[in-house]
Amino acid sequence: MKLDQFPEDLRDHLLPSPTGGLGYHCLKCGLVHPPTELYYTCPACGGLLLLEDDQADRLKARPGHFWRRLFDYRRMLNIQPLSGIFAYHEFLAPLIPLEDIIYLGEGHTPVVAAPAALAREVGRPLFIKHDGQNPSASFKDRGMAAALSYLRYLIRSRHLTGVLAICASTGDTSAAAALYSAALGDQVKSAVLLPKGKVTLPQLSQPLGAGARVFELPGVFDDCMKVVEYLSENFQVALLNSKNPWRVLGQESYAFELAQQFDYDLAGLALLVPVGNAGNLTAILSGLLKLRRYEVIDQLPKVVAVQSSHADPVFRYYNQPAGPGRRYQPVTVRPSVAQAAMIGDPVSFPRVVKMVEAYNAAAGRELFFVVQVEEQAIMDNMIRANRSGLTICTQGGEGLAGLGEAIRLGLVGPEERAVVDSTAHALKFAEFQNRYFENQLQEGFDITARPELVNRPADIRPLGVPLPEPGRTQSPEDRAAYVAAAADDLALALGLRKRG
Repeated sequence: MKLDQFPEDLRDHLLPSPTGGLGYHCLKCGLVHPPTELYYTCPACGGLLLLEDDQADRLKARPGHFWRRLFDYRRMLNIQPLSGIFAYHEFLAPLIPLEDIIYLGEGHTPVVAAPAALAREVGRPLFIKHDGQNPSASFKDRGMAAALSYLRYLIRSRHLTGVLAICASTGDTSAAAALYSAALGDQVKSAVLLPKGKVTLPQLSQPLGAGARVFELPGVFDDCMKVVEYLSENFQVALLNSKNPWRVLGQESYAFELAQQFDYDLAGLALLVPVGNAGNLTAILSGLLKLRRYEVIDQLPKVVAVQSSHADPVFRYYNQPAGPGRRYQPVTVRPSVAQAAMIGDPVSFPRVVKMVEAYNAAAGRELFFVVQVEEQAIMDNMIRANRSGLTICTQGGEGLAGLGEAIRLGLVGPEERAVVDSTAHALKFAEFQNRYFENQLQEGFDITARPELVNRPADIRPLGVPLPEPGRTQSPEDRAAYVAAAADDLALALGLRKRG
């Protein structure tokens, strides 16, 4: 639609202008720092930071129904900077001018209702948010679009040169960081640190294809994260992990989209969210709180965080009684098919604690829960979902397994609707499915293939006829004999009956 075709009362608001207000808020000492440079931790005390809008009253000046109409109509604009996560510019990162926004097709991923058979099996309405349908095939693109747009703004406004963007990754972060850095051309170089042997081949190919320098280190993600944190503290680099508060800010768009996709009615909704490094969980809680604060939604949904028993520090923390005796302890991770969630010391955990407290307070009751699931349940649920017509990743399988556990514990009732966050594309983790079918998941995963879920190719090799060979042309008679024999073997295997 052209601007002059929109309702007159919205035309002046469809193209947002940058505003001030954002500040880095330290969770440890409470100081606020201006967003004039890229901070990862508080320069005063080293505490973790959140970006918050200190001039939010300007948003409260307009009622919730205004924002709903604006966001809905803005989706009809054919203007690239507003086509993705920045459709919610005022709620997301109002500091960034439209000219600096990077748009590669991220955001507005579909919410798909589960087919009837799977919904019946679950016992309540079920939806999958397919965040693997982002450009680099994971939800990380939301945060990278914000972080690299801000970096582009800094480069232009401060005339920066020789910028190196770096991250540690279990696979998805590196793919997104390399892709969005590549979009800035010579302005930004990219480097990624991966735990050797802990990243699938499709994930490894992505940063290599985007031109990033890729380094494989011994250990697991937590070890790589410590190295990249040291680099960010001692060298001139732009850190792109979720320790970067702009990453968390961009991922709030998940909450805004979800509200829009459910016509802003989130009552009776339960969101299942894998934890991983806890940046996405923080962002979703923060985004939902914004929507409620500005009366875009009337009620907050239930949020159920999910962790594998092989990497479960957040579950262990919230499984303790509330009060001064509750203690957080990192854990040593064990192998997990939900690789993006295989993190024993989530960087954003302090943010989670703050957001959960604010979330439950805003709701007036407990609406945040954490459940633990087994690796067997993760793989079984991923394959069951895929067999129902959906394609979800192992993290989606973790979320679906978490829904089953939440139902068992009575945390999600039969009258509630459930939304599972499938954070990446299933093809990134196809090798785990193939290993499952062959019952060859290595020792340590604690997974045994269930015969009813196994699916392997059958070899058809007709006997008594010439077989096709590469580089050799069959005679018409040999080809006819081969086709008839192969078809007969297939008919027998499939239980087909002849016509007539």
